Amino acid sequence: MTGEFLDVVNGRDEVVGRRRRSEVHRLGLKHRAVHVLVFNSRGEVFLQKRSRAKDTAPGLWDSSASGHVDSGEDYDACAERELREEIGLRVAEPPARVARIEAAPETGWEFCRIYRCASEGPFRLNPDEIERGAWFSREKLEHWLGERPADFASSFRAVWRVFNRVA
Repeated sequence: MTGEFLDVVNGRDEVVGRRRRSEVHRLGLKHRAVHVLVFNSRGEVFLQKRSRAKDTAPGLWDSSASGHVDSGEDYDACAERELREEIGLRVAEPPARVARIEAAPETGWEFCRIYRCASEGPFRLNPDEIERGAWFSREKLEHWLGERPADFASSFRAVWRVFNRVA
């Protein structure tokens, strides 16, 4: 994972270089990521609890699937790849683009694109990425976020705020 290359971007999300993932994080450089929220027919969202072996936000709850946009990859392709790699979901139609978030400390200097798709599961969770996953109603999730925000990755908190404003 530390050998993976990411595009470094400027404040307008334009590629200005390419560095190893570990350097991008260590130096606080702006880069790109995606977050995909998967909803079932009951309107529940599937969240993952990140593996405790992850170098960022270990053991915290996060989007259904999320990850860095690899160097040379576009946001849309990354969204589909992360769904496959993290929860084993292959989608017939690309996830719908919902919103974007500017790079900021809360996102780890990631420009984030937020996507939404529908699935009932079941999912095949990648144990290198995910400890476990579960479905949550919006009401339960809102209550939990209000009571215990530290249970969630900071980028997910930002994603969920934006998602609720636009969706």
